Amino acid sequence: AGGARRAWWLVTNRPHLAQLVSRWQEPGKGARHLLSLVRRSRLKALLRRMLDESEFLSEYGIRALSRYHDEHPYVYRAGKTDFVVQYLPGESDSGMFGGNSNWRGPVWFPINFLIVESLQRFYTYYGDSFKIEYPTGSGTLLTLKEVASKLAERLNKLLLRGADGRRPAFGDSELLQTDPHFKDYLLFHEYFHGDDGHGLGASHQTGWTGLIAKLLQPQ
Repeated sequence: AGGARRAWWLVTNRPHLAQLVSRWQEPGKGARHLLSLVRRSRLKALLRRMLDESEFLSEYGIRALSRYHDEHPYVYRAGKTDFVVQYLPGESDSGMFGGNSNWRGPVWFPINFLIVESLQRFYTYYGDSFKIEYPTGSGTLLTLKEVASKLAERLNKLLLRGADGRRPAFGDSELLQTDPHFKDYLLFHEYFHGDDGHGLGASHQTGWTGLIAKLLQPQ
């Protein structure tokens, strides 16, 4: 009730701000209401980029930076100095922030988990009326719930054995891939390579990569 009162106060007293919020007065699936700054048109535009395999969508989840910037780095010039942001799928090549983490291309599990949950939430409002091409350019249209499931499958592949019996997160480590004393003991890496999925950074991040347990549960 308190939330509803504050919402209507916003409508009455700040109509120019209320207009930015998506469809919150229009009931959706199951008479639900949506409170989001991402309108339907914006969501479609955002997902077109995010679900493009030449940009954000990797075989193992959503990259932290578009692969487009591999060949088209973003350059900001301040005075005589150029500051460059380029797609970097693995370890950082910079000493910034200690040099042991990288937000310019790898797959970060907690962000991907939030994306999956957000798509599921949007589906509870839009239902089957909202479909998006997955992957972008494929011609295949899926509901947001189906897209969320597909993304979860890609994330799960990081730690599950593939048809070749190897876990992408273990990379080229034969010890971890094949040794009977190691191969069944999973490591929860801090982040994962944006192209081949091998684990990077700290290997004990159960606080966020452990979220895979939720994604593995039947939906």
